[in-house]
Amino acid sequence: MASTRKMLTKDGRVYYEINVSRGRDKSRLTRRWYAPDGWSRKAIERELAAVAAEFERQCDAGEVVSRAEQRERAAQEAAEAAKILTFRQYGERVFMPSKTVTMSENSRANYQSYLNKKIYPALGDFKLPEITPAQITALLLDIQADGKAHSTVIKVYTILHSFFKMAYLGDMVDRNPMDKVERPKPRKDEVQDDGPLAYTPAEVQKIITALEREPLKWQALVHLLIDTGIRRGECCALRWQDIDFTTGAITIARNLCYTSSRGVYLDTPKNGHTRTVYAGDHTLDLLRQLRTDQAGKAISAYVFTQEISPEPMHPQSPTRYLKKFSERYGVPGLHPHKLRHTFASIAITNGADVASVSEALGHSDKAVTLRMYTHADQESISQAAQIVREAIKKAGQG
Repeated sequence: MASTRKMLTKDGRVYYEINVSRGRDKSRLTRRWYAPDGWSRKAIERELAAVAAEFERQCDAGEVVSRAEQRERAAQEAAEAAKILTFRQYGERVFMPSKTVTMSENSRANYQSYLNKKIYPALGDFKLPEITPAQITALLLDIQADGKAHSTVIKVYTILHSFFKMAYLGDMVDRNPMDKVERPKPRKDEVQDDGPLAYTPAEVQKIITALEREPLKWQALVHLLIDTGIRRGECCALRWQDIDFTTGAITIARNLCYTSSRGVYLDTPKNGHTRTVYAGDHTLDLLRQLRTDQAGKAISAYVFTQEISPEPMHPQSPTRYLKKFSERYGVPGLHPHKLRHTFASIAITNGADVASVSEALGHSDKAVTLRMYTHADQESISQAAQIVREAIKKAGQG
């Protein structure tokens, strides 16, 4: 219930103080009301009662609060506003720091580059809850319209998918906008058929024949890639102590990486585990010759080194070399990773079990190995069909 009392200011002016009690836990709220000059006592009492009733209603509704409560409310609103980060702030404070823990330096740098160049300019200043599926779709379409490769658009899509999944699970947004964003399809004018992702045994034999005209170091390196399916960075990080020339066992314990921000550096293999692969006799012979040849130039702990230097070969050098090799000998699409695909494809096509191939390649998930097994020649397709027919025929005879 509101109460009123007549008061005087320091200069003698009359006013009425309206008080509203809100119980023991909250402070009393007050308001001043000044009666217009010349009003009669009854008019003042009537209007004062109306003003007091309205003030009481406002207090009960929480429309009027004390100064202390105003400060507390402002602090709460500021804290809530701080929780609603912009896309860029969440990326810098939460998303990328979490990726640093779970990703290799090379993958992290790749994510950061896409965020800085493609995503932050479009979405960086928006608050997370404000970003809509339409905005994200527009960004992906803009990248496509700019003529970028389909793989670039898919990479942006993948990063955004991971980004908003983390934000949703962390209660930063109450819905995931990526749930309503379709995975981008290639442009109609974009060439999709780059040929098979792996070579046939006959195509590999062509590469091996051409290698006989190449320098010893490159013969050994390419044979090793073909023979074992190891990554280019693992090959460049290989040390002589990792090779057992008696058994052919090679320990893969390091990976040589490069990013523009960090330069060349040593890391663990991609899945974080040391593994053993096995090289064939011809590859081991080439490695023995290379060790003898290297001893006469610059003794190094590393198998593959820079020219006249004990430092390891740059991890991007095999890619550059194979591109030139591809042009010289007419081998389309030659790349270190395509040789990994080839290793998986030929091994599985010829009866190797997926688990063993996955272990040799250093995959933490067999599904990754199966995705690499993409090349099946006509002979193997025909063989698969014949196996099915034979199985059905055998069941009918039983």
